[in-house]
Amino acid sequence: MNFLELVNYINSNFVKNFVPVEVEAPADHIDCPADRWRSLAEFLRSDEDMEFDSMMCITGVDYGGEEGNLGVIYNLFSMSHQHKLEVRVTVPKYKPVIPTVENIWRIADWFEREVFDMFGIEFDGHRDLRRLLLPEDWEGYPLRKDYEFPETYHGIPINKVKEGWE
Repeated sequence: MNFLELVNYINSNFVKNFVPVEVEAPADHIDCPADRWRSLAEFLRSDEDMEFDSMMCITGVDYGGEEGNLGVIYNLFSMSHQHKLEVRVTVPKYKPVIPTVENIWRIADWFEREVFDMFGIEFDGHRDLRRLLLPEDWEGYPLRKDYEFPETYHGIPINKVKEGWE
């Protein structure tokens, strides 16, 4: 199925109103409200015409701005049908909670932990949501646009070499 056929199938068999935001590859995606993500994920994994059995990637995003929305982008692939789909879930920065899908796609365990660690997005129902890359007592979320890099960690100076990349 091509992207538009996927969206039409989802609209016909799961729920209406999943409208593609961009139609040209490679940015084909649908937006999904956080409260509907879990049920959509189960449908995408289990429906025999969808059969998205591979989660390729989860990416966190800080959209910035006054309201400061955060988001998670899920890239899915069906090995048997050879089709792909990108699903974007946006949440407000003041309450960044998305249902976990780590028991639907097991690889999501590590992906969700990384997004939690770097962006502070919580995955409701995750069996082991804790920092993955940073120490448990690290303050803040380094990939948020409003993050202020600390000068010390437990009294140890953190020298951030910025030459050439800032």
